[in-house]
Amino acid sequence: MKTTNQIIEENLKKIRELSGFTQAKVALSIGVERSAYINYERATREVPYTILENIGNLFGCDSFVLYEDNAQINNEILSTRFNIPDIDEKDLKEIINFNDIVEFYLKMERIAQKEA
Repeated sequence: MKTTNQIIEENLKKIRELSGFTQAKVALSIGVERSAYINYERATREVPYTILENIGNLFGCDSFVLYEDNAQINNEILSTRFNIPDIDEKDLKEIINFNDIVEFYLKMERIAQKEA
């Protein structure tokens, strides 16, 4: 049976490769050293939850997807990948910032609905 770190490792590598990103590009975009990101993909270092959130924001998926080990999750990973060739670091940062804004807005909407 796979450990949680092994599942996360496989999913990190899968989503990165499907998106056509290098380890260096992902590391830069989420604000960690390339060596740290490599250790996350190799499961030699546990990924902090905040980093998993940043990765989810980068790839447009919920961070819980990275914990899952089944075929349906593979389809979700495929559906969230970017199809933008040669995206630069500035644009990636803007995408992450936009995802943060949308996520915050959706949380506020859920709170407002509960109060109504």
